[in-house]
Amino acid sequence: MRTELVSVPTDTVPLEGAYYEPEGSAITGCAILLHGNCMNFYVGAPRFLPPHLTGMGLACLAFNRRGHDVLSTRDSRELEGGAFQTTAEAIADNNHARAWIEAKGYGPPAVIGHSNGGLLSVRHVADHPDTPAMVLLSAHRGGKGIAGLASANGLWAQNRLAEISELARDLLAEGRGSELILLPGWWRATTAESAVDYLENMPDILALAPRIECPVLYLRGDQEPAPLYPAEEFSEHCKGPCELAIIENCNHFYTGSEGDVAEEVTGWLGRVL
Repeated sequence: MRTELVSVPTDTVPLEGAYYEPEGSAITGCAILLHGNCMNFYVGAPRFLPPHLTGMGLACLAFNRRGHDVLSTRDSRELEGGAFQTTAEAIADNNHARAWIEAKGYGPPAVIGHSNGGLLSVRHVADHPDTPAMVLLSAHRGGKGIAGLASANGLWAQNRLAEISELARDLLAEGRGSELILLPGWWRATTAESAVDYLENMPDILALAPRIECPVLYLRGDQEPAPLYPAEEFSEHCKGPCELAIIENCNHFYTGSEGDVAEEVTGWLGRVL
């Protein structure tokens, strides 16, 4: 495959990423890959899937949202990254990525999202019903209860949810929304503004499912808690066809199961596109 490092413009800083095309064969379609919370375009599914996707003729864009990694810097000592992410910014970033790859002339891209990128995929496809197909890789359920559910499963605030929620809201009310708060669980650090956004503004994939008409593959590892990654419930609520794939001996990051995941994804895409 051909690989090009690219910058996708936004209203502030660009989205850095990699654009892949099949080499020596025709391009039959395109896809965008949405990374998980505090990850980036060069780890996880956005890293290991492009060789398989280009192998079936798809051009694809894997990109960093402005809320990538946990904390990062760009061209100064000012901090940016996942600790500062907001839902509205993430939705906008996915729209920028879609517009960028559509400008190549391939038509609407298929959408492949992991974890929080999967949740954002559902919102994106609900807003763009011409999407030809969507792959949800361990998409979490979102909604106003996600902070409590994630914390109960050892993530985010763990057993300090009430304390951290109150602290974040107090800091935001005092005009200190950009101050960092340490978290006992993944993803370890956030700002007050981002924490309140996580508490209040996360899309709910089960509420959005009746708006999804395109074919969907929802994949989950068997080591992941179903209440947090509700493949079966989403399938029941989905307006269009939704196929489930539960990968054996597989965790949330697909460690050691990359080949099995890639085979499921490309096999399904080959049938529906």
